[in-house]
Amino acid sequence: VPLVESGGGLVQAGGSLRLSCAASGRTFSSYATGWFRQAPGKEREFVAAISWSGGSTYYADSVKGRFTISRDNAKNTVSLQMNSLKPEDTAVYYCAAAPLGGSWYSRPSTDALYDIWGQGTQVTVSS
Repeated sequence: VPLVESGGGLVQAGGSLRLSCAASGRTFSSYATGWFRQAPGKEREFVAAISWSGGSTYYADSVKGRFTISRDNAKNTVSLQMNSLKPEDTAVYYCAAAPLGGSWYSRPSTDALYDIWGQGTQVTVSS
């Protein structure tokens, strides 16, 4: 598996979780990275994305101010710190990588631009 997510689990509303995405065998710094999520019966949706250098970040309106995406290229990891979690954040969270290119900067939330995906980690927020 090219990308491996970890850190999911069960948490009460208002709590926090930190998801990590590790790029085994790949140089993460060559890719922009995003987090997407899919709840049961719903379409996959964009959560957050970060440029290859970490200098640009993007968030879905639903998580802005609560989630923070970051990356450590030396450790080949990207993290998603999730605070003030809500039951509606419950979903399988996927890490994905997009190759360097101008298209990503104009459409970072477009999942079709990401060609490497992890298998996902479950996040469940209880009310």
